[in-house]
Amino acid sequence: MQVTSSHAHSTGANVVISRAVIDHFTSGSSPLQVLAATAPGVSFGSSDALGMDTAASTFYVRGFNQSQLGGMIDGIPMGGFGFHNWYGLNIDQIEIQDNIQSMSVSQGAGAVDIASGQTLGGALTFHSSDPKDKAGGRVSQSFGSYNGFRTFARVDSGILNSSGTKFYASYARTSQNLWKGYGDQRENQANFKLVQPYLQGRGKLTAIFDYSGFTQYNFLTMTKNMWLNYGQVAMLKPDYAKAVRWAADAQAGTVPTEVQGKLSADEASNIFWDGSQVQRNYLSALVNEYNILSNFKSDTVLYGHVSNGDYGGTNNFLTSPTSGVPMVLQMGHPDVRRIGFTQSFTLKLHNNDIQSGVWYQNNTFNYPTRLYEDGVDSAHSSLSGFKKGTGTTWWADSYNSNTFQFYLKDVWHIIPGMTLEGGFRSLTQTTHGGTSVDNTEALASTWGTYYAHPVSGSMTSSNAFLPHFSFDYHFLDNHEFYWDIAENMRTYDYATQTDGGTPWGGLGNANNSAQQVFNENKSKLRPERTWNYVVGYRYNSALFSGAVDFYHTDYYNRLAGITSGPVNNTYSAYLNVGRETMNGADVLGTIRPFHGLEITNSFSWNDAQYKSNAIPYNGRTISIKGKHQVFYPKFMYKANVNYTYRRASFNFNTTYSSAMAMTYTNDVKVPSYWTSSLMASYNFGKIGHALQDLKVSFSVNNLFNQNYFGGYYGAAAMSGDDNAILYQAAPREYFGTLSAEF
Repeated sequence: MQVTSSHAHSTGANVVISRAVIDHFTSGSSPLQVLAATAPGVSFGSSDALGMDTAASTFYVRGFNQSQLGGMIDGIPMGGFGFHNWYGLNIDQIEIQDNIQSMSVSQGAGAVDIASGQTLGGALTFHSSDPKDKAGGRVSQSFGSYNGFRTFARVDSGILNSSGTKFYASYARTSQNLWKGYGDQRENQANFKLVQPYLQGRGKLTAIFDYSGFTQYNFLTMTKNMWLNYGQVAMLKPDYAKAVRWAADAQAGTVPTEVQGKLSADEASNIFWDGSQVQRNYLSALVNEYNILSNFKSDTVLYGHVSNGDYGGTNNFLTSPTSGVPMVLQMGHPDVRRIGFTQSFTLKLHNNDIQSGVWYQNNTFNYPTRLYEDGVDSAHSSLSGFKKGTGTTWWADSYNSNTFQFYLKDVWHIIPGMTLEGGFRSLTQTTHGGTSVDNTEALASTWGTYYAHPVSGSMTSSNAFLPHFSFDYHFLDNHEFYWDIAENMRTYDYATQTDGGTPWGGLGNANNSAQQVFNENKSKLRPERTWNYVVGYRYNSALFSGAVDFYHTDYYNRLAGITSGPVNNTYSAYLNVGRETMNGADVLGTIRPFHGLEITNSFSWNDAQYKSNAIPYNGRTISIKGKHQVFYPKFMYKANVNYTYRRASFNFNTTYSSAMAMTYTNDVKVPSYWTSSLMASYNFGKIGHALQDLKVSFSVNNLFNQNYFGGYYGAAAMSGDDNAILYQAAPREYFGTLSAEF
C-alpha cells in the first residue's frame, strides 16, 4: 500500500518498489528484506544481516507466509520459495539483487493470472532489468563486518545489429563469516539475459539463464529458554571432544555439566557439532511477447529449473558403527527437476481488456538421506565427500507432481479512471510419491536408526472455480478508492517423510504406521482455502500522500501437524484444525515538506484468530479458539526518512514488531523488538572519460544493536517452550560499497 512518490507507487492493493528504493539498502540485501522495510503489513526475519540464509528467512504478508504466497519473475512461476526448494526457488537464488528493476507485492488476494499453486493471500512479482541499448557495464565492491566481502560485475553488449539484439551477463560473489560460531556463508550467482525484438515492434523474444551456488555453515536454532539462559547459542565446532561428550549425554538423556540448571536434556541435545547447506540452482526460460494484431497479444513462457544440494548436520542420536562415536553426519541430497510453460492471450476492445491463459508444470523431487561416519578424533566433512556411492542410505523419498491452471478475466474501463475486473481460475494438482527406500530396520543394530515415518500414495487438490473481483476508481485528480474480493486454494505441500506439515510428512509412530495415518487422511483432508476482502482509499499530492486499507480473511480447512490418537498410543497426524478469521488495517502517510526530503510512517494492525475449540492433541482435545495466529505480530510500526541533497543521499528506516505467539495456545511468545538501518551515499558523477556515477555508500544494519529473534524454521508447538525452532538475529553490522558504471 505504498503511496505514489518519486520512488514507489501503488495501484489498487499493490505495492510497487522501484530500483531507487532498493538502492537505499545495503548492497546485496534480500529483496524480501527491502519489501518488509518499506511496505505496511509485510514482515521479514533472518539470522544474518543480508537475509541470505534461506533456512532462517521468515517472510509474511498480512498473516500469510512465503509458502502461502504466489510469486513470479519476468513471467516465470517461482513456485514455493522457502527453504529446500522442493518445488520452487527463492528470489535470492534467482536474480542478483543489482539486476532487479522493480518488485511488487499484492497485499490483497493475488490475481487469477499468477501461476501458483500456493497462493492463499497475496502475490509477489519481480522484474529484472533489460539489457541497455548502449554498450557498457557496472561494477561494485562491498566490505563489511565479520569479513564481509561482495563483488558484482555486469557487462551490457548494447544494441548489436539492426534488429536490436542485445544482452547482458553479470556475476556476483558474496561471502561473510558467521557472526557467531564456526564457519561462513558463500554465494556465487550469475545472470544472463538476451533480448531480441521483432521487426515493426511486434514484440520481443527474451532468453534468460540464472545460476546460484550457496554454501553455508548453519546457525543453530533454539528455544526461548536457550536464548535467555545460554547466551550465544552456536554449534560446538571446533571443539570435537566437547561435541562427542554432549552427544553421549544426549543419548543418555542427561544434561552436560556446563548447562545443568540452565537447559533441559532435550534442549541440550539440540546443540551439536555442526550443520550445513549447499544449494545449486539453474533456471532457464524463453519468454515470447508477440502482438498478433494491434489489439491482440500473445505471451508465452517456457521454463526449466534444476536444483540439487546437500542439507543436514550432526545427529546426536545415532552412532557411527566403526568408530563407536555417539554421533553421525546425516545429510539429505535433494534433486529437483521442474519444467513448465504459461500461455496467455490479451484482447483489447473499446472498453474491455479480456485475458485468458493456461499454466502447466511437472515437478520431480528426489531426496535420499544418507549417513556418514564420524571418526574417533574428527568428524566427517559437512561440505564435501558426498560422491555417489558414498554414505549409507537410511531412507529416500520421491515425488512427481503435475499442476494445471486455467484463468479468464475481463477488465472493464467503465469511465476514465474507473475499472472493474472480474475473473476466475481453475486449479488442479496431483502428486504421487512418498517413501521409495526405507532401511530403518536393517540399520537399527549398527547405526541405531529409529522410526522414519515411511509413507507412499497420491493426493489431489482441485477447484474448478476460484473467482476474483476488484474495483479501482481514480477521481478528483488526487483520490483513489478500491476494493478486492477473491477466493483462493492452496495445493498440498510435499516434503521429506520426517518433515511435518504435509500429508506425507512426520506421520504416525512405531506402533501406528505412517501409511495407516495417510490412508485415513486421504478421504478426510481438503485443501486449504481462503476468502479475502480488501477495501482501501489513497490520496496523493506533491506535499502529502496518505492511504488506509482494511482487510478481512476467512480461512477454511487450515491444516497442521498435530499429535493425535488415544493416550496409550498418541501419534503424529496431519489434520484439519478448523477455521481462522483475520481482520486488519494498514495506515500510511508520507510528507514531503521540501524538495529532497520524504518522511513516511505506517501502522499495521492484524487480528488473526483461530476458531477451533476441539483439536485432538496427546490423547485429549484442546481449544485454541480466540488465540492469535503464530509467528505474525499483531502490531507493526514503520518509519522511513529519505533525504537527497545534490549528489548526497541519506536513508533511515526503523520497524517495530509486537510480541508474537510461538505456540498455538499462545502460552509462549517471542518478545517485541525494534530493528533499524541507516545508509548514506555520495555520487561523484563522471570521473575522466571512462567512469560514470562513481558512488560510495556506507550502511549500518541493526543500528541500535537489538537482541531479538530473526526467524524460525519448523512448525509451531501446541504449547510449551520445548521447540527449538528460533533463530537469533544478527547484531549491529557495518558495510561500505564503492560502485561505478562505464
